[in-house]
Amino acid sequence: MLVRDIMTDKVITVSQEETAALAARLLSRHNIGALPVCNAEGKLRGMVTDRDIVLRCVAADENPNTTKISDIMSRRVISVKPEDTAKTATDLMAKEQIRRLPVESGGRVVGMVSLGDMAAIPNYNMEASAALTEISLNVKRK
Repeated sequence: MLVRDIMTDKVITVSQEETAALAARLLSRHNIGALPVCNAEGKLRGMVTDRDIVLRCVAADENPNTTKISDIMSRRVISVKPEDTAKTATDLMAKEQIRRLPVESGGRVVGMVSLGDMAAIPNYNMEASAALTEISLNVKRK
C-alpha cells in the first residue's frame, strides 16, 4: 500500500507570519494535532503542533496573540512522498519519533499521513502499533 492511498489530502496549513493563537484555533476547529507551515507557494518550511504552542509559547509566558509561528515551529521536518510505501512511512515515524508526516510532491505539501491513518487499515495496524510502541518506549527512556 502506498502513502497516497492512506494520506489525508485536505491539508490545513499555516504561514510563518501567522500567530500561535490562530494556529491553536485551527488545530481545535479541525481536530488535528499538527499543521504544516508553508510559504505562499505551498513549500514546506516547518511544522507546528499543539505541543509546540503549549511549551514554546504558553509555558514560556509568551503572548499567543503576538507570537509568530516562525518563533515556535519545528524547522527540521521529515516528510514522505505519495509514492512511498506505508511501511516506509511507519519505519520513518518510528525512527524519527514522530506520529505525523507531511506528504510532499513537486515541492509542495499535498497531504498528511499519521499513525492513526495507518492503524485504521487492517493490513497496516500492526506496523502502526509497532511504530507507536517504539515511539512511546523511546520517550520514556529520555
